[in-house]
Amino acid sequence: MSEEKEPKEEIRDEAAQTAHNEAMAVLNMGGPDVAAANADDESKKRKSRGKSIPAGIAFIKATFNNTIVSITDARGGVISWSSAGKAGFRGSRKSTAFAATMIAQDAARQAVAKGMHEAEVRIHGAGAGRESAVRAIQNAGIQISLIRDCTAVPHNGCRARKRRRV
Repeated sequence: MSEEKEPKEEIRDEAAQTAHNEAMAVLNMGGPDVAAANADDESKKRKSRGKSIPAGIAFIKATFNNTIVSITDARGGVISWSSAGKAGFRGSRKSTAFAATMIAQDAARQAVAKGMHEAEVRIHGAGAGRESAVRAIQNAGIQISLIRDCTAVPHNGCRARKRRRV
């Protein structure tokens, strides 16, 4: 009795070929070393393809206790961020203008490394680090196209306490 072997199908489409190769790697048909090598190649391709983001938005939240800087792309996805606590400031030093300068420089350097060169600045809050954070972003190499103050202002304020009777 002779056993007939089924002939292997030839894959002509390149996309189908790569999908087939990936499937074989997942099933470890080529051995664990081949699967690991393919995974390493894929991760290198992803890292080298990092998108350059030319313009974005810098959000500065300057409260009386802390300053937080977030730099996003145009759609709002965070590219880089920094806060006074992340930079190592503790206690009352977190709310200083110097801390705001340091964290804004840190966040802006990360954004410049990812290709950003223009940003719109939106400031929230009334803390000490408002102006110094904007200057630090500009000195880090990001051109500021617009500065918008988005601090919430109460139209009529909170309800007043009841009047004291003596």
